[in-house]
Amino acid sequence: MDCRTFYGPPRSTSSTIALLPADPCDSEVEELSDPDDGDNEDFVPPRSIDLPPPSKKLRNRNRLVEVSSDLNQTPSPPAKSRKTKKTKWVKKDIPIFTLPEPVFELPELVQTPFQYFKKLFTDQMIVHITEHTNLYSVQQTGTSINTTAAEIEVFLSVLLYMGVFEFPSLEDYWACESRFPPVADTMSVKRFKVLRRYVHFNDNFQMEGCPDRFHKIRPLFDMFREQCLLIPPTNKQSVDKVMVAYKGTRAGKLRQYIQNKPDKWGFKIFCRGSYSGIIHDFILYQGATTFFNIQEEEHAHLGLEDLLLGAKVVSILCNTIVHKEATVVFYDNFFTSFNLVKTLHTNLGLRSVGTVRVNRTGGATLMSDKEMVKRGRGVVDFCSSEGVVAVKWFDNKCVTLLSNAYGVEPLSSVKRYTKEAQQKVDVPCPSIVLAYNQAMGGIDLSDMLVHLYKTPMKSRRWYLPLFGYIIDVSIVNAWLIYKRDCSILKQKPMPLKKFRLSVAATLKGADKVPARAGRPPGAKHKPQVRRPNPRVLHPTQEVRYDGVGHWPTFGTQRGRCNLCKSGVSRWRCSKCGDGKLFLCLNNKKQCFVAYHQR
Repeated sequence: MDCRTFYGPPRSTSSTIALLPADPCDSEVEELSDPDDGDNEDFVPPRSIDLPPPSKKLRNRNRLVEVSSDLNQTPSPPAKSRKTKKTKWVKKDIPIFTLPEPVFELPELVQTPFQYFKKLFTDQMIVHITEHTNLYSVQQTGTSINTTAAEIEVFLSVLLYMGVFEFPSLEDYWACESRFPPVADTMSVKRFKVLRRYVHFNDNFQMEGCPDRFHKIRPLFDMFREQCLLIPPTNKQSVDKVMVAYKGTRAGKLRQYIQNKPDKWGFKIFCRGSYSGIIHDFILYQGATTFFNIQEEEHAHLGLEDLLLGAKVVSILCNTIVHKEATVVFYDNFFTSFNLVKTLHTNLGLRSVGTVRVNRTGGATLMSDKEMVKRGRGVVDFCSSEGVVAVKWFDNKCVTLLSNAYGVEPLSSVKRYTKEAQQKVDVPCPSIVLAYNQAMGGIDLSDMLVHLYKTPMKSRRWYLPLFGYIIDVSIVNAWLIYKRDCSILKQKPMPLKKFRLSVAATLKGADKVPARAGRPPGAKHKPQVRRPNPRVLHPTQEVRYDGVGHWPTFGTQRGRCNLCKSGVSRWRCSKCGDGKLFLCLNNKKQCFVAYHQR
């Protein structure tokens, strides 16, 4: 049997085509055939309309093709393809943008550390914490812990002490073997743990459907941000990211990971600050809803539609700068792109400098890395377009920068060690690199100062580390403002540790009645052991002149007067110097009264 006839006769390779007109009114049966055409022997059928060849899938199949009734209709022109305009780069440098010198208001005098701290961590924030802490305790237990604003200030004082004097555990500050009097004498361990357990910053029952994932700490951050924006900035600002350490899992995807940071796990915060280290503005990163509070008008004004995440962050942070035309902003390659440099200058009038990745230069024609390595250290290549210059410089590695404020000239030199000469030699360096290195480290400086004396806030509640970060940044910003005023008035500033301890001592003593002295009733009398008189610490000015709780107490022990230095007295102040400050109080000398009056 022939295998070719086993499956039946072969199918015809010709396909049947039915032509359907576009207009259904033209498809009438009587109009499809003409009886006169078949009788005419000289009739020549019209040439069929040229159709595209069928695809392989539709070959050998019946097809329905729609044919327009108007065959003479001209085809519509094809849609124009969107072509991106190619940037033209030329071998040309840009002139340096001259920045005016920053002018700060001359202070009348250098204020106390507590007054600088209160400019940032205000009484409004303390009252807000007090109200929501009591509310949260009622929601959790049904009864309020009845805390007050004064007790919250004492709680902050204890946290500031703990940031300077770090113990292995919280209980060690009150333990008999390792008791720390500035903390143990201020608050009991039981009360401290209660406040730490119920401290809160927002109402949980009003947060349903809120797109803000930082709603538990957002009100405190907003109030703190308002105070930071009031600080007079310098004319060189930098934008960078900061990590607030947190290794727990209760924050979900709010916890980020950055490999090259000291704190690799934690919350990511984008900050803008001066090169001196003062932070002026910040954005909490929370993924897709990071910019949930940006209005449509601001969104259109800043041109955020075509920008990447880093460019959006820089645009929003720079929008709060007051004198934009006299400010230069610096950022790293996470943010920099050719479109960002042009957008900041077009929409905000800001000039900027930043290191850039190769795929974001806007097509700048620069030498390759291999060619620059062959030429040796100090090689510079540059090109410019639309007022933006791209500079590539080879030091230990190749680095590329974009700027519309600084260029290549004037060239300077930096010291680098070479193995061949076994000494340091001068290497040519463009001006844009020097300007970037001088102004970019502001956020890193602030982060370093925060980590020197960090408030211990490890907790299962993820928002408590952010609360500790607010306290630490308040101290650092306040100290940097105090340091600036001291340099203007040509006074010697105190170090950061002493500044922080001064704020802690004032928080626990100013406008507060001291704890009751004496042994409790029924306690057995123990013979006193004579010990050397320790050095008396003088109180801060806020505690000394507050006029609250300063009572004279008489004792059997005599001591040198702390005001006149020549008298000896048995009278001490119950509040100043932890009750160990001797002052004369008799019919000849009234040092006790004079000491507490300005």
